[in-house]
Formats: sequence, C-alpha cells, structure tokens
Amino acid sequence: MKKHLNTLYVTSPDAFLRKEGMTFVVMLDNKKAFQAPVHTIENIVLFGYKAMSPSLMAFCAENNIGISFLSMNGKFLAKVVGKQSGNVLLRKQQYKFSDSDKESSAIAKNIVAAKIKNMRSTLQRHIRNHGDLPTGDIQKTIDKLKRSLLLLVKADNLDSIRGYEGEASACYFSNFDNLIVSQKEDFFYKKRSKRPPLDRVNALLSFLYSILAHDCRSSLETTGLDVQVGFLHRLRSGRPGLALDLMEEFRSYIADRVVLNLINLKKIKASDFDVLETGETRMNDSSRKMLLQSYQQRKDEIITHPFLGEKTTIGMLPHIQAQLMARYIRGDMEQYTPFIVR
Repeated sequence: MKKHLNTLYVTSPDAFLRKEGMTFVVMLDNKKAFQAPVHTIENIVLFGYKAMSPSLMAFCAENNIGISFLSMNGKFLAKVVGKQSGNVLLRKQQYKFSDSDKESSAIAKNIVAAKIKNMRSTLQRHIRNHGDLPTGDIQKTIDKLKRSLLLLVKADNLDSIRGYEGEASACYFSNFDNLIVSQKEDFFYKKRSKRPPLDRVNALLSFLYSILAHDCRSSLETTGLDVQVGFLHRLRSGRPGLALDLMEEFRSYIADRVVLNLINLKKIKASDFDVLETGETRMNDSSRKMLLQSYQQRKDEIITHPFLGEKTTIGMLPHIQAQLMARYIRGDMEQYTPFIVR
C-alpha cells in the first residue's frame, strides 16, 4: 500500500522555494525557514503565486510530486504536472460508467449513503462528548438522517439521490451551530455562505473544503482516473466532478471535525480573521497556519480502515478510496465500497 507522505503548505507572501541536494528548502529574507528531504513530501501547495526555482519544478514534474497554486482563500488556481500517467483503458471505462444512468446512480447512491452515515457519526460523537449539554435537537437530526438513509435505499435515479443528499445536508447543517460549544459570540453558524463567506465558521469550512478537494483530486490523478468526470457531480466545464464526489465521504469526518475542534478548544480566535465592510470574512495568516497545522495533524492520525481492515493514516483515506473506485470501474469489485466511520 502507498505510504502516507506529507504535504508542504507555503503561506508566506515572501517565500521562495528551491531544491538543495535531495531536500526542499523554503527561503524567507534570504534565510532558510524550512528544509525537508524530498522523499518525505508528496505535494507542495502554495497560497498565492509564490516563486520557486525551475530545477525544483522540473524535479517535481519528473518524480510525480504535485505543485498546486491556490488563492489565499483556498480556491484552486493552477497545478504543475509532468507526463500524463494512468491507464487509458481505465479512463475509457470511467467515461462509459459516467454516461450510464444505472452505473452512475449505483456509485452516487453509495457515496451519498456514506456521507449521511458519517454526518450522523459526527453528531453522535458530539452527544457522547457533551452529554452534559442539551442535545435534544441534535438527536432529532440524527433520527431524521436515519430516515433519509431508508429513503435513499429506494432511490433509483440520480435526481432522487441528489434530492435526498440535499435534504440530509440541510438537516445536518441546521444543527451545526449546536456543535459549537465555546466562543459563541465570535463563532456561530446561521447558514452556509461560500462566495464570499459571511462569518468565521463559513470562512473556515470553505477554506478546508478546498484543501480537502485538492487532496482528493491529487489521489484520483495518481490512480489514473479523470477528476473532471464524476457520477454524483455531473460534467461541468472546469469542475473536478469526481474529486467532489470523493470528498463527500470525508467532509464531516475530516474537515468539520477539524473546524469544530479548533473553535471548541479555543485554538483559534476572532482576531485571526479580517471582517470587511461588505460583511465578507477572511482568514488571515495566523488562522491559515493554525488550520493547516491542525489539518495535517488530523491526517497523521492512525485508524483501521473499515473495509480493508488494515491500519492506515487518515491522510491516506482519499488515496485508498480512489484505488477502490478504480478497482470497481475495472471490474475487480462487485460494487464501490465508500468510507463509512465505524
């Protein structure tokens, strides 16, 4: 199985990256701010257009180390890639599956079922950890999500599957504010706002969802699948539909838990954000660094994969699920088995 490696996140606007021997070096003010062996890094993610040496870019392209450029808010901008890899026959079969309503519905239903079950798990975990607080509304949401799962079983087309997914997500987020148990004056959730985020919680969620989507995209590209061609998320120019499909399984289990822990454990403060006159809320450098650090720590946690029964890190989950997706598309498995929290 592929080994879990680290992602190098670079947020400083004055950073310069270069290769020194078999190490990656980040320079700040003509001084080394960071240095790591190349064999420990599988992705470099740059927030804003950071400078780097041509030799570093060439080395990464030749050795399948991803270099991605994101905006300061986490929006994907561009990626440096080397020679196209992957099995063209696998991608050809993927296109056939995407064109088939039956195959697309089968995969989409399993993904949505996993998303709903994992949202229920996040809510149930909150009740276990905060049993001393009022949890009646959260329990009602858990029960509603269970009913959504029962209805989903009977769904036989993509429209109904998307409908149940939308209803379940709305139900889950209607109680998201109840999962925030500290710093309530500064951190609250009323409704989902994306472009732009209108409060600190939405700013955190949007940023981390973008990073998670990037990780799913990289895992699928490594596997040889076409990230643009999804099953739940249909074709749309410029949208990585399959990466968005895959990340649905991990939104609550990885991203939401990181955000809630940062807030509830008071690792992040209101002063770590900038609020504009328009109401747009932006993360500043301190909040980005804290969020990325917490996300990397979450990825380093070891669990037992519920389907494979093997020890792995959480950071490896997108790659494992991408591999399972490829195995199903090739015909090596009877169905795609999504990641469901045990």
